[in-house]
Amino acid sequence: MHNYRDYVIKRLKKFTKKDIVITKHALIRIKQRQINEEEIIENIINPKRLKYAVKEEARLKGEDKFDCYFGYTKTLCHRYVIIIKDDKVVVVTVVKINRRWQRIAEKKLKNKRYLRY
Repeated sequence: MHNYRDYVIKRLKKFTKKDIVITKHALIRIKQRQINEEEIIENIINPKRLKYAVKEEARLKGEDKFDCYFGYTKTLCHRYVIIIKDDKVVVVTVVKINRRWQRIAEKKLKNKRYLRY
């Protein structure tokens, strides 16, 4: 049960717009969920809205995968699954949550085992 928020913010601050890669899947979800692509990039390079970051198991060595919750209000947040590599950030998927989201994030944090690498 560990929120990687500060760790993720520190890592994300090293990247610029050109370092952000959005997968085809994420682009489809952006259109379906009517989310502004520029807003996603801005949230990643300037992560002031990041409230929770849950570490997930990455496929490859040298990658960190996180389920991130960017809060706007008590009932609106963006959830991005991202992979942080040495030279880029890959946005795997995006979700817009229009209900009380804090409990969802806290529950996910509680259910995650502390991952060590």
